Amino acid sequence: MSKQNLPPVFARVRDALRRRGSTTQDAEDIVQDAWVRLVSYERDQVVEQPEAFMMRAALNLSVDAHRTRVSHGEEVLLEDVVLLDTAPGTEAIVLARERMARLSLGLGRLNDKTRDIFLCHRVEGMTYEEIAQRHGMSISTVEKYIAKATLQLTSWMEGW
Repeated sequence: MSKQNLPPVFARVRDALRRRGSTTQDAEDIVQDAWVRLVSYERDQVVEQPEAFMMRAALNLSVDAHRTRVSHGEEVLLEDVVLLDTAPGTEAIVLARERMARLSLGLGRLNDKTRDIFLCHRVEGMTYEEIAQRHGMSISTVEKYIAKATLQLTSWMEGW
């Protein structure tokens, strides 16, 4: 049914739904559903105020539709979706690879024990205490090794 051909009761119910925030399309769909309920109900019972029945049914359907949207999420049309490419650009990838190569060279310049202790902490996530137990040294010594490695690597990477 087009808007111009709507019976007055349908238009009044639709307008009431629109004032409560429904889109025109949703309001028209709800009015039709309310009318179907009215017709179904009238098969078994007499409805003395059909417009009031339709208004109440439409408002209830509108509330139900709102609850469904809230609990199940809003339906989104594909045309309304804006896709963002969050992948780094080619330049960023190349620079990151170059930084990793530079860091790898810097790690290679550390002596074996310093590199091992540094990687245990930074890569494996071990605590200073765990590293100290593994290498048979004090926590203070582990702290010094990690500080030394961090300083050397920071100097090596600086200005690059």
